[in-house]
Amino acid sequence: MKTITLKKDGVIVSENESRKTIDPIEKLGDQIVLMDGYCLESFFKMLDTYPDLMRLSAFFPGLMQQYHQIAGDRSRNPATMSLEFGKTVEMIGFPGNPRLEIYNSFRNPSKGDADEIRSMDMSSLLSVPITLGQLHHIVFGDKVNVFEFETVYTFFEFIDGIAWELGFHTTPAECQIRR
Repeated sequence: MKTITLKKDGVIVSENESRKTIDPIEKLGDQIVLMDGYCLESFFKMLDTYPDLMRLSAFFPGLMQQYHQIAGDRSRNPATMSLEFGKTVEMIGFPGNPRLEIYNSFRNPSKGDADEIRSMDMSSLLSVPITLGQLHHIVFGDKVNVFEFETVYTFFEFIDGIAWELGFHTTPAECQIRR
């Protein structure tokens, strides 16, 4: 599998290709590596740098509008806060009709349990570092004994997973729950 690096300034780096020759749509199946310091603002800078990526989610136009309104006016975050992009494989429905669900998450992994970021103000999340987490395997709802594995993330999984989670941030600031 080919690997691309997502840089803090929003640039995508691929071996043997310059920034100007990269077609991000062709890289959607490539494995990603996040450069140190990559944060949510880096994600939005990437969307600005490669506008073709905006076609991947109906959430992006509203999110980009919100980002541009708050980009220069963001609040500071606690030094301990981080964001983790993760993957879960869950076996559910046994006995009965068993099924397998595979989904991505984008959360604050603090305090041992991941906290959803839906209720957090997006301006407070822009400078929070993002890491790639391990794959969590949950067997038949047993969330006490969760197996964790090394895994890889494709560029598309990363974009789509963050777009989905941030899609819940399109509510007006007056309606957001404050902590």
